[in-house]
Amino acid sequence: MSSLTTFEINEPLDMHLHLRDGDMLKLVGPLTSNTFTGALIMPNLVPPITTKEALLSYKDRIKEACKDDIFDPHVTLFFKDDYSYEFLENIKDDIIGIKLYPAGITTNSETGVSSMDVEVLRPTLESMSKLGIPFCVHGETNGFVMDREREFMPIYESIAQAFPDLKIIMEHITTKDAVELLEKYDNLHATVTLQHLLITLDDVAGGMLQPHLFCKPIAKRPEDRSALLNAALKAHPKLMFGSDSAPHPKHKKESCGCAAGVFTSPIALQVLVELFEEHNCLDNLNDFVSLNAQRVYNLKPKKKTIKLVKKDFVVPAIYEYKNENVVPMYANETLAWSIEKS
Repeated sequence: MSSLTTFEINEPLDMHLHLRDGDMLKLVGPLTSNTFTGALIMPNLVPPITTKEALLSYKDRIKEACKDDIFDPHVTLFFKDDYSYEFLENIKDDIIGIKLYPAGITTNSETGVSSMDVEVLRPTLESMSKLGIPFCVHGETNGFVMDREREFMPIYESIAQAFPDLKIIMEHITTKDAVELLEKYDNLHATVTLQHLLITLDDVAGGMLQPHLFCKPIAKRPEDRSALLNAALKAHPKLMFGSDSAPHPKHKKESCGCAAGVFTSPIALQVLVELFEEHNCLDNLNDFVSLNAQRVYNLKPKKKTIKLVKKDFVVPAIYEYKNENVVPMYANETLAWSIEKS
């Protein structure tokens, strides 16, 4: 354990984030923008973002919600297998990538892709490859819940082989298999969440069910967590931090139909500093939360330094705005690091 009492992170980036819309956006947006300099924003609103008009309008709403902070929202487009080359060429400079959801696999993905056959996806993927648009993928099948990501690995391989110039990001990876696949193809990259570096399925459902730890992809086995943590602590150059912070109102989490998503935005940097300090890997943290993403996405983020101090931070029980509320991971618990207010 280091003896540090302060630590600075330069230009932190969250490369997988849900901000929702309306009052929920106004609640959770600033909880990211006050500590991150930019984030890759998911497009699975209702309806999903599939037009330039919808995308630019959503980006404006995010900027308005986060207007008091130095923050760039990098918005994605919801994947469709029939986007024309002309449409993608026209929207290319307004998006950071296109996000694919298998139909019905997670929150607001009902209109996602029903077939993962390469030939079905080819028209859009060929255009993306030619235009240099990154391809972000929720990589799960509809099989047994613990095997869904592992079963998706051959699909990643077939796409990587068919489109070697296409930059593919395996989103929120949760398994040892996915970490190993990073080494096999030059065009494969990945994000990993905070919760998947920390928990296994046992933490979610081994005793009393912990609804605020339930997410998709579901947390896996100890050996999977170890592989993810090892890659993150070493700041594997093809791995980026992506919180997948996914807010749901308390009543939708604490119910028989528990919504999938862990809300980590207010605690992400504090917990990461503590985690990397514990493993004597603080020298790698800036790569993991900033520099790797800058390289993968060719980003030049706005300058922003976040100073953390070794001072207890009691995580709020709930965050509220008007009629919206959301419970964070580690609610009511005490963290060893706090963010110093500027």
